[in-house]
Amino acid sequence: MAHLLVTGGAGFIGSNFVHHVIDHTDHSVTVLDKLTYAGNRASLAGLPENRVRLVVGDIADASVVDSLVADVDAVVHYAAESHNDNSLHDPRPFLDTNIIGTYTLLEAARRHDVRFHHISTDEVYGDLELDDPERFTESTPYNPSSPYSSTKAGSDLLVRAWVRSFGVRATISNCSNNYGPYQHVEKFIPRQITNVIRGIRPKLYGTGENVRDWIHADDHSSAVLTILDKGQIGQTYLIGADGEKDNKTVVESILKIMGQPDDAYDLVTDRPGHDLRYAIDSTKLRTELGWTPTYGDFASGLAATIQWYRENEAWWAPAKDGVEAFYASKGQ
Repeated sequence: MAHLLVTGGAGFIGSNFVHHVIDHTDHSVTVLDKLTYAGNRASLAGLPENRVRLVVGDIADASVVDSLVADVDAVVHYAAESHNDNSLHDPRPFLDTNIIGTYTLLEAARRHDVRFHHISTDEVYGDLELDDPERFTESTPYNPSSPYSSTKAGSDLLVRAWVRSFGVRATISNCSNNYGPYQHVEKFIPRQITNVIRGIRPKLYGTGENVRDWIHADDHSSAVLTILDKGQIGQTYLIGADGEKDNKTVVESILKIMGQPDDAYDLVTDRPGHDLRYAIDSTKLRTELGWTPTYGDFASGLAATIQWYRENEAWWAPAKDGVEAFYASKGQ
């Protein structure tokens, strides 16, 4: 039994990880979350109070971070500003959280010699051409294209430096695009699902040819636990489930599962600097650590996700109108 500090544990991917830990281990969890618009107490509702504690605070606050890290066996660092559109509008919060926040956590892990796992993104590698047969690997050069992905790349490099310079016991994972329960309705898949539920036509950037490599959040969680248990200190592992789909196919799949015509969506102006294609090669994680995804079939994971949003409108409804008003103001 271990005590984990999960930063950003009230956010989308972090809260899925907390649920996974409670369901599949005997570990206890302290969640540190700033509860910005992307964090939600309701995402942790129903979890046992004797095993899960929420601390509201900022990962860039050294005094808060130090007291929490001193009391745990490992830090799993999910907390990040993560929405590309927001980073184009105002990059500063991405620097404060993704760079300074990660530095603050690393220094605490260094002082207290605590195991550290850093959650990152495939977006640090830039993008691939649509007709390129290659996929990202652990040796792909970094080539970030937005304030979001550049700050995540910077945080990855900080972790590597603290391993080499100070002996921090850290690992890194770069994951492909997540989908599943508890994802904010500003994000691509839940936005389209909740639009259909509300009787609004889904929106698709450009022509919908951009490709993302999708993984269910529960599979991401199981991979992180595997790395935490078996990963080699100083190593990076890419997490993916062979879920490459272009955005047009994803929207049409959502419409089909939800009983709508598969062309019942609108095209909107593309996002500036919109990456063309992400694709993950997770061979290292699978062969060295023995991990495999549960949702090997994207359609089954998507159907389960749609069902969750149908059944949990009370969770997502408070944010929906504001998100749609924001996008409408941008013609999206």
